[in-house]
Amino acid sequence: MRFEIHILGCGSAVPSLQRNASAQYLNVHERHLLIDCAEGTQLALRKAHAPLQRLNAVFISHLHGDHYLGLMGLLSTMHLLGRQKPLLLYGPPELIDVLKLQWHVGRTTLRFDLQFTPLKEGEVQELYEDEHIRVRSFPLRHRIPCWGFRVDEQPRRRKIRKEELAEYRIPLAWIKRIIDGEDYQTPDGRMIPNEVITQPPLPPRSYAYCSDTAYEESIVPNIKEVDALYHEATFTEMHKARARETYHSTAAQAATIAGLAGVKHLYIGHYSARYRETEPLVTEARAVFEATTAAEDGDIIRL
Repeated sequence: MRFEIHILGCGSAVPSLQRNASAQYLNVHERHLLIDCAEGTQLALRKAHAPLQRLNAVFISHLHGDHYLGLMGLLSTMHLLGRQKPLLLYGPPELIDVLKLQWHVGRTTLRFDLQFTPLKEGEVQELYEDEHIRVRSFPLRHRIPCWGFRVDEQPRRRKIRKEELAEYRIPLAWIKRIIDGEDYQTPDGRMIPNEVITQPPLPPRSYAYCSDTAYEESIVPNIKEVDALYHEATFTEMHKARARETYHSTAAQAATIAGLAGVKHLYIGHYSARYRETEPLVTEARAVFEATTAAEDGDIIRL
């Protein structure tokens, strides 16, 4: 089953010809998620061949324009294309007021049900859960309330070994019970341990997104041991004072957080427009945390 992260935009503040501002599209077990939605996101979604009308949920990290100004246009396009499927929206409490004002002045009523859940400032919050995935938010440290998001695959069930299925002639009625962990009882009364006839599943995969944040070690428990972490790295250490002033992180700071959290791989992004090339940023990060990659627009991370 797929667990893919499409980088739609990894620039900061001002879009450029080289990079869009922040947005990511995730396909996790055919759950279609959008994290942040800067200007130009719907065009980036089309370039990524993402199924626009199949989006299940949108998560907005905070109300700086380079993270949400594309949302109104995206919702409008869905409306004009006749969407009827409900859409889940998670974001700062004031987001719904911004949207309602635009609908009011434009005399627009959406054709579909937009189900909005406000994020709670300073709190870890369980947002979405089904049999395949769960999504939670956690607070970051920025100039305004800001949240990161973590997406976890639910633990998978054990798999029956085909050779054991044939050897013990296990009837269909027993399949689900065995997958759920039950030992198998043969018609003659013998008990076959579950671990004999099944194999353990692959470990669940996980991804965390830290949008705009100053260096903040309190986020570490919320991103602990994820397979992939996207963490902003707006500046190099040369501009550490500027990072502190604007509540952003340097590449070295992002790498330090990755190391403290024990993540498997770090992807840096949200680069200042002053860096046309990512080499200085990724070199700095790798000196602290070797398993670092510089994200670029159009990249696909497959877990």
